[in-house]
Amino acid sequence: MVKTCPSHGTYKTVLWRGGIPMEQWARDKVRATIDNPKTKVERGCPYDCGLCKEHRQHTCTALIEVTQNCNLNCTFCFADSTVGHLLEPTLEEIKYQYESVMKASGKCNIQLSGGEPTVRTDLPEIIKMGKDMEFGLVQVNTNGIRLADEGYVALLAQAGLTSIFLQFDGVDDTIYTKLRNKAILYEKIKAIENCGKHGIGVVLVPTIVPGINNHQIGDIVRFGIEYAPTVRGVHFQPVSYFGRVKEVPKDEQRITLPEVMTALCQQTQGMIPMDSLKPPGCENAMCSFHGNYSIMDGSLVPITKRNICCCSSTKESDDLAGLPIELAEEGANKAKAFVARNWSGVEYQGTVSSDWDDILKGLKQHAFSISAMAFQDVWNVDLERVKDCCIHVVTNDGRLIPFCIYNLTDTNGRSLYRKKNH
Repeated sequence: MVKTCPSHGTYKTVLWRGGIPMEQWARDKVRATIDNPKTKVERGCPYDCGLCKEHRQHTCTALIEVTQNCNLNCTFCFADSTVGHLLEPTLEEIKYQYESVMKASGKCNIQLSGGEPTVRTDLPEIIKMGKDMEFGLVQVNTNGIRLADEGYVALLAQAGLTSIFLQFDGVDDTIYTKLRNKAILYEKIKAIENCGKHGIGVVLVPTIVPGINNHQIGDIVRFGIEYAPTVRGVHFQPVSYFGRVKEVPKDEQRITLPEVMTALCQQTQGMIPMDSLKPPGCENAMCSFHGNYSIMDGSLVPITKRNICCCSSTKESDDLAGLPIELAEEGANKAKAFVARNWSGVEYQGTVSSDWDDILKGLKQHAFSISAMAFQDVWNVDLERVKDCCIHVVTNDGRLIPFCIYNLTDTNGRSLYRKKNH
């Protein structure tokens, strides 16, 4: 990407690097319409977020930030959270955020985030509030330290927690010391074991930073398989430079989606074939990839397959990725259903009422997903991608802001939306 500014000159940064041509990855979608826009279009994207009528995708996952406090001081942090005593939203304010999501987007998936949500003493009550309002999946985004306490995990499960998004950057503590400034692998493993005991699904979420943990991409997948079916999959996040960043990133400090896919194939010795990884049907194709698998004898058997088509893309034919053009709204509905179904925990107790129930339970126990999301920073932000975003942060006044734009900071650390929301 090359950008030119009258004040700052020309800047370029790598977007896509590897063996998959961008034109073969691109996927066309028919845009969705925002039925209840919260804000008017006045200055144009990205200054009118709320969502406005120019946005092209519904909410798949809504993030509610329940705190800006944290019990770690990580090298990389979207929120630039701190160990301290910052003000937190009240339960009434969080209820209003839940209600705002329901009004704007209906029963989408909820992720409670921060900061570190588990530093709040009333997190079980916040979870129960979301479940009582009939949000199907309520997930907690966490570093897992407090979940090493089984009694605490039991309280979260009783409140209705179905899934955790677990920060998981590698399989040895040298990586956590570099990225999280603390050796915490033991606590993460205990958190996974405790979640398994109480039927809470776990998604491993590695932030991949070149030169630090990109050599452990395959090891993280193998670790996830070892702890399945509690671990439902791995969701990679190539490092993005916003929040806690002190200098302009160089190209060698970035890792792109094709490079992550190549590493997955090479570091698993072909267990994850390249053609099992597909572009998304919900967000913009340049934002992510995903693949679905079944675990058999400790290995992964692909369920998804990406077919490369040689014909040109038209409304009547498949696009260059071999996938039909889809309605954006349909893609969002499929994504919501998949996450709610596949990222929640496996029930170990209860009576199986039929052979079909037994089959479905067996399929879920053996299901495993691998995905990645390349978040944008100020140097590589693309407004076309922003308009297709389906992951939205809920502000205190009930607006829905695309995740990347909410977290975007300029070269001086100034934020468009985050700092104004607290």
